[in-house]
Amino acid sequence: MTPDEKKKIAQQFISALPFAKSLGMQVEDIGDGSAILSMPWAEHLVGDPRRGVIHGGAVSALMDTCGGTAVMSHSDMPAGTATIDLRIDYMRPATAGEPIHARAECYHMTRSVAFVRALAWNLDESRPIATANGAFTAERPSKKGDTV
Repeated sequence: MTPDEKKKIAQQFISALPFAKSLGMQVEDIGDGSAILSMPWAEHLVGDPRRGVIHGGAVSALMDTCGGTAVMSHSDMPAGTATIDLRIDYMRPATAGEPIHARAECYHMTRSVAFVRALAWNLDESRPIATANGAFTAERPSKKGDTV
């Protein structure tokens, strides 16, 4: 599968998630077990009206979705994924009026669990907004003859 085909499939995955779609998430880049997503600044996402800063829940949703996208792009190609656990450490508020980017890497995969690291930033990746570590299910395609 070419990188462009992989990116198209990842964007279809994101677009099929109503919440991600409502937040305006876009796939910027996709690799083998990695993904970069972005989310535009929007007034309805602001959690601090005085400063115009995007709500931490929207940042966490971006990082969670980016982590799931990284799992789905892994070479082991799970049939599906869901978040088991996600720990987010916020370092600073996002810059008002600027889009947020997230990069996630699926660094380890077992038969049923994928482990992910993620980073969110605005203008400069060296000044993160938040970092995350998570575990996601790695659903395997059923094999012919499998019973429930």
